[in-house]
Amino acid sequence: MKKMLVVATLVAVSACSKPAPAPDAEPSAAAAATAPAAAVMAADGQSPVGTFKVTAPDGKVYTEVVKADGTYESSLDGKVNETGKWEQKSPNVYCYTKDAPDAAQKCNDEKVENGVWTSKGPDGKVATVERVAG
Repeated sequence: MKKMLVVATLVAVSACSKPAPAPDAEPSAAAAATAPAAAVMAADGQSPVGTFKVTAPDGKVYTEVVKADGTYESSLDGKVNETGKWEQKSPNVYCYTKDAPDAAQKCNDEKVENGVWTSKGPDGKVATVERVAG
């Protein structure tokens, strides 16, 4: 009899309790579009935006300005030699598309090892990268 009383009490209490609230609906596409994107970092753990000194395998030294608007500008001996768009897919993958007809996106594998930042292009050549500003 005591067991039946306990069970009856539990049934009565559970019948009076409120149901759990329904989970919030998924955010709309508009809300998702206005949400800030997760910050992607460059291989050195900082923003990919900035000014960089890039030493090519042939010893030529380029200055590359990676801008917050998604464009970049590369200079050699103070003269702009290339412009385009960039995308940092992960800290280890930096992609770019030159401003040229029919240009395809190319990606470099990047890493920092023993304090040296390297960028390996799709051609297998490795450049050294140093952050100058940014």
